[in-house]
Amino acid sequence: MGEQVQETQLTIRGEESRETKSPGHRNDASKPEAALSSARNYKWWLRIAVFSLFVLSGQSVATILGRLYYEKGGKSKWMETLVQIVGFPILIPYLFFSPSKSSSATKTALDGRMDARLLVLVYIIFGIILAGSAMLFSVGLQYLPVSTFSLISASQLGFTALLAFFINSQKFTPLTINSLVLLTISSTLLVFQSDANGTTASTGKYAVGFTCTLVASAGCGLILNLTQLYFRKVQRTDPIYTIFELLTYESVVATFIILVGLFASGEWKELKEEMEEFSLGKVSYVMTLVWTAITWQVFAIGMGGLIFQVSSVFSNVIAIVGLPIVPVLAVVFFDDKMDGVKAVAMVLAVWGFLSFVYQQHLDDVASKAQDRNNESG
Repeated sequence: MGEQVQETQLTIRGEESRETKSPGHRNDASKPEAALSSARNYKWWLRIAVFSLFVLSGQSVATILGRLYYEKGGKSKWMETLVQIVGFPILIPYLFFSPSKSSSATKTALDGRMDARLLVLVYIIFGIILAGSAMLFSVGLQYLPVSTFSLISASQLGFTALLAFFINSQKFTPLTINSLVLLTISSTLLVFQSDANGTTASTGKYAVGFTCTLVASAGCGLILNLTQLYFRKVQRTDPIYTIFELLTYESVVATFIILVGLFASGEWKELKEEMEEFSLGKVSYVMTLVWTAITWQVFAIGMGGLIFQVSSVFSNVIAIVGLPIVPVLAVVFFDDKMDGVKAVAMVLAVWGFLSFVYQQHLDDVASKAQDRNNESG
């Protein structure tokens, strides 16, 4: 009797299984799943669009304001470095009032006090790299025309992709290599300019500015890849919380380092005189620094979001999209000259960017084809 009952149950389950696998049943079930997937895809693209807007607007405005600071009488490299980092307090309210604060569980191989020590070490390392890169960028922005500075900064993508190969197992293709070569040539081309258009820097200072900007770009590529690695190792239920948390703590470390440099160099003694001599006035001096700090944080949030959602290389690709924006604004606001060398460098940089984007498109198409094959199989 028991065997007959078991056979009957197996028969019913088999019929239910066949019904579930029938085309009609599968289509009915797939409709809500397809709608849910479409909604998730829409939200993902919306987040990407918002973060991309943050990157493009923050980078362009912050760079222009940084050049304005030097053009109108600002002299302190440490102050220009500080404003790149010190805007992080605008992120703190979210850390305190986020609903996910208490429920965010760290998922790492380590736990307890060892986990806390590891995170502290990560924040210190990130803060040191961030402070160093910011300082080098400040020197570059002081000694170079803003258009030249922006074009050299395009080498970040090459450094990011190269380091991604070792840190995040980034795959290279002919199109990716083509992109890296073009971007390298684009930035290297600018070193052969015989004059420093738009600045009063000597040839020696121009070379220093070029070198500092190039090294800072490499530093940015390193920290972007380390950030992607961090997001892979430390995951929380709220991605925005994770981004703001990392930005806040690494900025605290970087700010401390920069403040030590500001006071040790003695430049803090000259800030009052610098503000009084600022050609646009004291209020404009303060507002220039404040808005520079805010826009750099907007940029940092956008970059962090793109790294979390996609990758470090993709975030840098979006930053390079804004490449033509800053030189055009520099021509409008600072009478920068767009000579032949810069024009060729810009074309090569844009070409390199498009080459990389096309590779991303091919990867996306291949990924979707693979998903369809898996489903059909």
